[in-house]
Amino acid sequence: MAEVAMANGEPERKVMLAIDESEYSHYALIWVLDNLKESLTKSPLFIFMAQPPPKNYPFAASLGSARMYCSVSAGSNSSGFCQLCQENNKKLALAFLEKAKEICASRGVNAEIITEEGDPKTAICNVVQKLNISMLVLGERGLGKIKRALLGSVSNYCVQYAKCPVLVVKKP
Repeated sequence: MAEVAMANGEPERKVMLAIDESEYSHYALIWVLDNLKESLTKSPLFIFMAQPPPKNYPFAASLGSARMYCSVSAGSNSSGFCQLCQENNKKLALAFLEKAKEICASRGVNAEIITEEGDPKTAICNVVQKLNISMLVLGERGLGKIKRALLGSVSNYCVQYAKCPVLVVKKP
């Protein structure tokens, strides 16, 4: 398990909660605060939110009578509109993260927020490894078996590939 020795010799356990804008993520945040608060006294709770990358297909946006097309591939932007969309996605992610941080502070838990652009599955696993996280917590979206098989599941992916134990919190 990824642990760093603290000054008093006890291992520092780093817990990371990966969230999105869903009610399942909010439930997972409250669950962590209710059930893991004692574990979070020596180290901050890391709260992560991925910013999905722009789609790789032409995107049409109607601005008045003009039509603007944006094709994004492998990190190249063909217009300022795509860059504006990315900046807005980052602002939205930061707003969600700040709200989660406020909820933590109201419960006496110190939280650090992190956001990165990328596919949520791989971005979460990359941050887990980069920060040497001891435990990852995710909320389950509640997809049925067919949707989960067709669309994939972030939690299933993280259970398989994250370099730490993964706790998936199910909303009753």
